[in-house]
Amino acid sequence: MDLSHAFSLESRPRDFSAKLPRKGVRTVGLRQRRRHFGRRVMILLAAAAVPALAAPDQWRAFDIGNAISPEVQVDPMPFERTGDSFPGSAFYYLAPDDPLPMLAGGIRSDAGNAATLFDPLAGPIARAMRIDNSGVDRSRALECLTAAIYYEAASESDQGQRSVAQVILNRVAHPSFPNTVCGVVYQGSERRTGCQFSFTCDGSLARVPSRFFWQRAMAVAQAALSGYVERSVGLATHYHTIAVHPAWDAEMNHITTIGAHMFFRWRSRAGDSANFRFAYFGNEPVAAPHPRNAAVDALPDPSLDPLALARAFEAGLKTAQAGPAAPSVGGTVPAARPAPAPAYSVEVQSRGGDAQYRGDKLPESHAVRPEYENSGRWIAQPGT
Repeated sequence: MDLSHAFSLESRPRDFSAKLPRKGVRTVGLRQRRRHFGRRVMILLAAAAVPALAAPDQWRAFDIGNAISPEVQVDPMPFERTGDSFPGSAFYYLAPDDPLPMLAGGIRSDAGNAATLFDPLAGPIARAMRIDNSGVDRSRALECLTAAIYYEAASESDQGQRSVAQVILNRVAHPSFPNTVCGVVYQGSERRTGCQFSFTCDGSLARVPSRFFWQRAMAVAQAALSGYVERSVGLATHYHTIAVHPAWDAEMNHITTIGAHMFFRWRSRAGDSANFRFAYFGNEPVAAPHPRNAAVDALPDPSLDPLALARAFEAGLKTAQAGPAAPSVGGTVPAARPAPAPAYSVEVQSRGGDAQYRGDKLPESHAVRPEYENSGRWIAQPGT
């Protein structure tokens, strides 16, 4: 039997119109369309199945990245390439955890007549103070400023923490306060009460800091020591919480209130921008509270009263502006009077006071040693 002939006959559409009544023509046509549709579907399925029957090396059209590669090639990091590595180079490719706030623009030297920035609300604005000394000074300043931000404003907003840091740096820049960060933070900590920052003498340092909040305060301190300026508090040198109302705040300029703190600037000449010198000289003391001194507790401390501190500053400023004493009749200027001895504690005074710090009893302290007598002189006169 000829199968090809049978297939050709079978594939031909048959005409049953002569055997069926006229009303069945539409039914037969529908069946034929269904039969052709089914054949088309089978052809499409067969075409889609052909790649699955191909050899594995012919499946490139279905590759996903390098999933079928026997080994994934990973490019080396810069510090892993020959010639680009040195001891500790991996440290420079680590991503920082959080970006620090943008540093203040226009960082300038404190020397000369530098222009003072001015804010319509805060008034004069502090200039940037960059503490980029390496080693002990930098680490001590960072530790002291971090502690002050943490214990004074751990629960405050970022702006509130930056404002506390700015007040501390404003004090470092003013001659009425110590000229170091640790000196400002721990001023008066030898007292049981009456320290400049309460956490240094009220037992707060006995609490173990929270790691998260300590790192947050350290990030703010790092930015402040790198030149960031919080403009909103201007040249504020004092602040207190909204829960208290000291007598001195009515005599000072209230700049702003941020969170739980109110910030103030001297209204007198002590608060003039010309009196702030934002230049860091280092020599940080130990980053720790001072030893307790019972003798100091019994003495009044004028630095605890901002108004008394301003009056003392203005009195010293008038004395300095008066200049040296007038010359005598002979035309010579009187010799300067020696400065008075510092006020020592009772314990130091019992050991001899200022006399124990003099160098007049050192061996050979009144004469130049022979080998140094010609220091600064020419060995041979030039041109001879």
